[in-house]
Amino acid sequence: MGGEPKRRHSRQRKGKRRASINLSIPNAIVCSNCGNMTMPHVICKKCGYYKGKEIVKPSQTSSQEANS
Repeated sequence: MGGEPKRRHSRQRKGKRRASINLSIPNAIVCSNCGNMTMPHVICKKCGYYKGKEIVKPSQTSSQEANS
């Protein structure tokens, strides 16, 4: 026979099990070049810098939208 539970789990027991299942807010850091909030270990979307070096040149359309 096998894998079926013999009794139902109570709401309290279910709540205790699920108490640690939650969403967390991702950490954000300040870009050292422009001061924009960005994700750690990711190129800044506003200025294109990572660890003080320019990696990607930002496009003109995205910078115009950010200024508006």
